[in-house]
Amino acid sequence: MMFRLAKSFAFLVLLIIASFLLLTFVDCQPTFVDNDCSRSANDTADSNYSSRLSVLLNYLSSNSSSNSFYQSSSNGIYGLYLCRGDVSSSICQNCVIAAVEGIKARCSSNETGIIWYDQCTLRYSNVNFFGKPQIVPYTLLTNIQNTSSPDEPNYGAQGLVNLLLDSVPRAKLKFGTRDDESIKRYALAQCSRDLNESSCTRCLVKAKGLVDQCCSGKVGWRVLTPSCSLRYEEYSFYQLPTTPIQPPTPGPIPSKGEKGGGNKSKIAVITTSISVVVIGLLLGFGYYAYLRKRRKRRGETTEEILLPTVEGSYSRRNGGGMSLTDHHTNVDVHHIDLKTIKAATNNFSATNKLGEGGFGPVYKGKMPDGQEIAVKRLSMTSKQGLEEFRTEVMVIVKLQHKNLVRLLGYCLEGDEKLLVYEYLSNTSLDAFLFEKLFYNSLLLYRGILYLHEDSRLKIIHRDLKASNVLLDDEMNPKISDFGTARIFGGNQIEANTERVVGTYGYMAPEYALEGLISIKSDVYSFGILMLEILSAKRNRGFYNPDLASNLIVHAWELWNEGRGDKLIDPNIEDDCPISEALRWIQIALLCVQDDPAERPTMSSVVLMLGSKSVNLPTPLTAPYSAYRGATIFSHSSTSGGETGFMSSDKSTASGTR
Repeated sequence: MMFRLAKSFAFLVLLIIASFLLLTFVDCQPTFVDNDCSRSANDTADSNYSSRLSVLLNYLSSNSSSNSFYQSSSNGIYGLYLCRGDVSSSICQNCVIAAVEGIKARCSSNETGIIWYDQCTLRYSNVNFFGKPQIVPYTLLTNIQNTSSPDEPNYGAQGLVNLLLDSVPRAKLKFGTRDDESIKRYALAQCSRDLNESSCTRCLVKAKGLVDQCCSGKVGWRVLTPSCSLRYEEYSFYQLPTTPIQPPTPGPIPSKGEKGGGNKSKIAVITTSISVVVIGLLLGFGYYAYLRKRRKRRGETTEEILLPTVEGSYSRRNGGGMSLTDHHTNVDVHHIDLKTIKAATNNFSATNKLGEGGFGPVYKGKMPDGQEIAVKRLSMTSKQGLEEFRTEVMVIVKLQHKNLVRLLGYCLEGDEKLLVYEYLSNTSLDAFLFEKLFYNSLLLYRGILYLHEDSRLKIIHRDLKASNVLLDDEMNPKISDFGTARIFGGNQIEANTERVVGTYGYMAPEYALEGLISIKSDVYSFGILMLEILSAKRNRGFYNPDLASNLIVHAWELWNEGRGDKLIDPNIEDDCPISEALRWIQIALLCVQDDPAERPTMSSVVLMLGSKSVNLPTPLTAPYSAYRGATIFSHSSTSGGETGFMSSDKSTASGTR
């Protein structure tokens, strides 16, 4: 009986492995798209062209196991392949092998040939094309149905593609993707890696021009050229970001007598596939056990802190100082000893004090080399403890952007917890709301977009407000105070928390009342900041004797009545056309809509602010939560616009609806 059970179990395992292996091979099969062959070589004096071409193609194929891009030449024939930037090495190799066989069958008697698969492109020519952008021959593919949205050409495709046209030429691998989950649109762009930045830009712009001629209003399209490609769909068609294989310097072509790496490559694919299946089975069983262990927690909303844990790894340095190390990223945060900081700030003299924040007092200092610094000192009575201190250090040390404040170092000695930043002479935005700062101040959207989409981490700031936007010598804004920031991992788009942190008046309603966090939380705060900048009025403490409302409600009612110009600060009218200011008010109202699904993403906000040709959606309804929030927040115990902390009582919150 036991033997039969063991035999049955072994058969079941073999059956599962065979099924997975079959699915793996099916999934790895590349999808042929199109090819083009030109200039027949039959009439030339060189009768050995096909055999010489075969040597080159086999050599390219032999390199596909370790390179996602490769170029080489042999005996006057030039060739390269390029795998899509998001595919795995095994899929890339399988695609190149298929492309080599496909182009041999279709174009071996031609001097020039190119073949496109969904996962890779392979081309050759008897003319050197390396580093030269080529748009022809090209292939255009488009979906049959048209979109039902009249704004699709601008708000959808144009927005995402324009962002890619800006970022992909500067990317190391000349590849990028963009998405807007709020409207379910996805885009991809790629250039051949032999192109420089300007050549890549020219190719993508010309490719986009081809699309504009044929595919305006289509819900999906693709254009493939020899040097670049663009694709836009209503579904996610690309893989999650992975670490790509770096292309090495091309090596010599093997002699004609060598067989290349075709057979070895096929064997490698089979071996790799089997290994992947076995590992997948083991991971699957492990994941199943993990799910069973968590079954008792089914239906429970949890808050996973994805920020790397800063372990208590301290080493003595600089006469008693400590070094704080993030073991997950091997980031060693620069330590500045307490003695140096005390000397720089005149022992935290009152004359050096710049102000007070939720973290504690902030002091101006001057280092021995003459560099001016700003020192944030954790107050003993501050509600921000060691965890917020660690969060701020480990978040901001991973970020580099001109619209984010720069952390120079930290100090953690005894009871002292200090953060040392670059000194910004013009303090914060809230001190200048009544000045002519609107253009520069609105540039802070770049920093928010970086946090949400372009940094190595997806970060929700959670406390965007005027006092957390600092200004440098040229009045450029820099976002500061990351102690309450939240890091999202992978495809995570939202999270719940029982502990709501931030500043009342800038909090999105779903966050303040229900503890729901998403990138749309920061979008809401940005909308408030826009209204404050345009009106030179503060949302907190706003008072209109004719209306029992706050700034959001006041702005909505004026805009809805066609009197939006009454909201605009007279000081900016000389420098900002009324039509442009009214457009910004509409964008701000889109950002502060009650339903987070109706708010735009920051990439959409960037597009709307930067292009007057983009048609703006109409805000749907009056911000009911603003009326409700004015009452709720008026009873809070915080004051002076400082950061507040509260526990979100889910049942009470839903009872206030």
